Amino acid sequence: MNLRRFKAIAVKEVLQVWRDPRSLMIALLLPFTQMFLFGYGVNLDLKHLPVCTLDREGSQLSQDLFKHFQASQYFSITRNASSYADVIDAINHGTCGFAIVVPPDFSERLNDTGAASVQAIIDATDDNTANIAYGYAAAVVDGYSNNITVSWLDRQGKPLQQPQPMVVQSRVWFNEDLESRNFIIPGLVAMIMALVGAQLTSLTISREWERGTMELLVSTPVKPSEVMLGKLAPYLLLGWIDAAFCLALAAMWFGVPYRGTLFALFVTTSLFLVVVLSIGYLMSVVIRSQVGASQIALLVTMLPTTLLSGYIFPIDQMPKAIQGITYLIYSRYYVSIVKNLFLKGVSLVALSTPILFLVVYAAAVMFLAARAFRKRLD
Repeated sequence: MNLRRFKAIAVKEVLQVWRDPRSLMIALLLPFTQMFLFGYGVNLDLKHLPVCTLDREGSQLSQDLFKHFQASQYFSITRNASSYADVIDAINHGTCGFAIVVPPDFSERLNDTGAASVQAIIDATDDNTANIAYGYAAAVVDGYSNNITVSWLDRQGKPLQQPQPMVVQSRVWFNEDLESRNFIIPGLVAMIMALVGAQLTSLTISREWERGTMELLVSTPVKPSEVMLGKLAPYLLLGWIDAAFCLALAAMWFGVPYRGTLFALFVTTSLFLVVVLSIGYLMSVVIRSQVGASQIALLVTMLPTTLLSGYIFPIDQMPKAIQGITYLIYSRYYVSIVKNLFLKGVSLVALSTPILFLVVYAAAVMFLAARAFRKRLD
């Protein structure tokens, strides 16, 4: 490879990017907006769920139960209904996603037997929210129930502590606060890098065809490999800048703990960028329209990374056939790498398997891209 010709192609590409507002917007504005929109918009944690209450008894004990819900960070009592019709109206109109109904004999049952039941009505149009809300509500009721049980046993003159044959003592590792943001944000970095990298390089060769400069490029002595590397080099530099920006936002703005080494992050991110940049370049060679190339690049990066990389949806919960397909998704390996580096702080040796897959993927895509470009006008 001739370094002079490589440098000339790289400088030419830098000038084209600088003069193209669309490319600059993709490179500089898209990562910023994506990080904030997805960082704040994609959140699986449930907090301050609006709750409607119906107290058919109006006793001190029923009000104590409601205070337990109000004291929880997961619920917020926004409406005190006077009838079932009010509860149904609140659920139907979406002003409340959860309702608690206390029966008229609530206190009587607690005082006589130490046990009573309340009704929970959950809006299950969003099944994930409904399941989480039910689990949180059960935890609040269990805490209240323990207090009631202690009081009842005390009044009955029975021992306050009952022997338990087995006790589970749990410890949460890596994501101690169980914040969904801590595993969503690192995957979001992978999605942004895939989207930005492929979108930028999908315009490289197709731009030459649309502007009529391909004839000049073909007439030069530059080799196809020098064209590819010269056009990809500036975008690799832009990719490093965008990656550093996104990763800094993840750690410093969103507070995601980073426990790995910067060297491991740099190596793996560079490898991932080579993959996505080569995919975009390949699309640009095969499809001579800038619009068509960018749309196909969006299709082969955005959808697989969002749905099949483990970024949001756990791969081990997918059907076996779909799990097999995910091995063909390059972003799966980088998402795994970034999550492990952020939350676990593992070494490069521990990441050898996903790194090996990325190396194979990068070599295959670069080979296809190099073979696809030919210095001819037909």
